[in-house]
Amino acid sequence: MAAEEVVKSKGGNKYSLIVPTYNERLNIALLIYLVFKHLRDVDFEIIILDDGSPDGTQDVVKQVQRVYGEDRILLRARPKKLGLGTAYAHGLKHASGNFIVIMDADLSHHPKYLPSFIKKQQETGASIVTGTRYVRGGGMHGWNLMHKLTSRGANVLAHTLLWPDFTGNPCYKI
Repeated sequence: MAAEEVVKSKGGNKYSLIVPTYNERLNIALLIYLVFKHLRDVDFEIIILDDGSPDGTQDVVKQVQRVYGEDRILLRARPKKLGLGTAYAHGLKHASGNFIVIMDADLSHHPKYLPSFIKKQQETGASIVTGTRYVRGGGMHGWNLMHKLTSRGANVLAHTLLWPDFTGNPCYKI
């Protein structure tokens, strides 16, 4: 059964996608389009947290809001570059969904995988479903060495903190 068939929102589930941005004018409209394409029957909102991008990212988001609606695309502009961690925290304050999805705006997290994440969560009742670039078929195409090392370090840290899950709630990697 295809992941898209399983992910129809059931039980009133809503997904809040938190997407921090800084100078993502060229990517953000495509990202939003792809999310809508792959989550057709899912109740979701996309929360864009822009850190004062000088490239016009906020203007593009406002144009996309006219197409999809301000209730589905929430722009939460911040005055300057305040960092990724604070953007996630700020996004959580604005999320109305009972599930949170954290994505990069640079398309390094392709929206086509969202249905399989949601399917895995629905099938297992997992508290956390995480993607990884370190499985067969995964990868970091076009990344320089520093970016790869930073990613690997963050992955090791997340693995250490989240696996195994001692709370009794299952976690899954896809």
